[in-house]
Amino acid sequence: MTLVTEVRLRRVLDSRGNPTVEADVRTESGGFGRAAAPSGASTGEHEATSLPARESIAAARESAVPRLEGQVYAGDQRSVDSVLRGADGTDDFAEIGANSAVAISMAMATAAADVLGAPLYQHLGGAFRGETPIPLGNAIGGGEHAAEATFIQEFLAAPVGAPSVADAVFANAAVHREVKDTLMDRGIPAGKGDEGAWAPSIDDAEAFEIMAEATDRVANDVGFEIGFGLDVAAAELYEAGNDGDDGKNEGENDENDGNEGVYRYGDRERSPDEQLEYVADLVEEYDLVYVEDPFDENDFEGFAALTDRVGEDCLICGDDLFVTNTDRLGTGIERGAGNSILVKPNQIGTLTDAFDAVTLAVENGFSPVISHRSGETEDTTISHLAVATGAPFIKTGAVGGERTAKLNELIRIEETA
Repeated sequence: MTLVTEVRLRRVLDSRGNPTVEADVRTESGGFGRAAAPSGASTGEHEATSLPARESIAAARESAVPRLEGQVYAGDQRSVDSVLRGADGTDDFAEIGANSAVAISMAMATAAADVLGAPLYQHLGGAFRGETPIPLGNAIGGGEHAAEATFIQEFLAAPVGAPSVADAVFANAAVHREVKDTLMDRGIPAGKGDEGAWAPSIDDAEAFEIMAEATDRVANDVGFEIGFGLDVAAAELYEAGNDGDDGKNEGENDENDGNEGVYRYGDRERSPDEQLEYVADLVEEYDLVYVEDPFDENDFEGFAALTDRVGEDCLICGDDLFVTNTDRLGTGIERGAGNSILVKPNQIGTLTDAFDAVTLAVENGFSPVISHRSGETEDTTISHLAVATGAPFIKTGAVGGERTAKLNELIRIEETA
C-alpha cells in the first residue's frame, strides 16, 4: 500500500458532449491513476445521485479530498471508499455526487495497480483465471437512447459461442454492419443513438426480424453461435394507474403490487400480465439469451414470474430494479426476482459497493453483468472489473471510440493470459 499525496478533479467530455468528472490520484511512491465517471440517460430512481460536474467537483474538493490526501493508502480500497462515504454523509452520494465519488474510487484502484506494476484486473481480483466475459453489443437502439426509434431500448448481439473475446468483439461489429446493410436493403434510413446502435424509425416487430436475420447470417459466416438479447428499459414505458398508487412506494419492500398501470408502446397498451406474456413469448420465439429490465423498476413480482417461466434458458437481468444496491438485490434474491444483476459502479458510487453487489449475486446464483452507461468516456475500468469478478457478460456497445476502448482492452487482457 502507498500513501495518497494528491487527488485532482477536472471536468472532461463524455460521449454525448456533456461534462463529467475525471480524477487523478498520485501516491508517495510515484503511483498514478486516472479514471472518469460515465453518465446514464435511462436511470433508475433508486440509484446514487450524480450532480452537475462543477457542483460535484466543488463539493468533493471541499469535503472528500482533504480526508484523502495524506490520510489514506491507495491499496486499501475498502478504506478509501469508506472515507468517500463518510465525507458525503448520505446514503446516495447526494452531497458530493456519485460522479466524483466513483471517479476517485476507480482512480485510487488504478494508482494502486500502478504501484504494484500489475494490470488493474489482477489488483482487483487476483490472478487472471483464463476467462474473459462475453461482450453484449448494442446493434439496434431506441427508447431513451434515440428519438423516433424502437420502444424497446436495446437489441443486443450475444456471441455466446465465440471461442475468444476477440472473436466475440469482431462478431458484434459484424452484426452491427449486417444490421446496417439490412436496413439499406429495405430502404430504411438510420442514424445512430447514444451508444452507437442503429436507430431506425421502425417498430419493434421489424427490429426483431432484422436482428434475427443479422445474427443468423454472421453466425453462419464465423462458424459459432450468436444469440441476441434485449434491454427493454420497461420503467420508461410504464405508466402508473389512477388509483393513487404510483407503484413507487418508499421502503425496502418497494413493489408494484396491485397497481393497475400499463406499459405503453405508442398507441398500444399492455397490462402487467400482458407484458409478462409478451416478453415470455419473445424469449421463446427468438431464443433470447438475455432480457434486461422487462418490468417496472419496482415490480419484483413481475420479475419473479418471468424468471419462473423462462429463467432456465435466459438471463433475466435487473438494472433499474437493483441499481447495483445490495439491499435491493437482497430483496430480489428473497423473491426470486430475476437471475442476474447489472453492475454499474457509478450507479452505486464506489468500486467496493460494486464488488459487494457482485459477491452477493454470485453467492446466491445470480449472474453479474458489468455494464457501461449511455454517456461514456475512454475509461476502461469496467473491462478490468469484469475480468476480475469473473462476470460472464459485459455490456460495452459494439462501435464508437469510447466503446471500442473497452473492447480493445478486453482483447489485450485476454492476450496476457
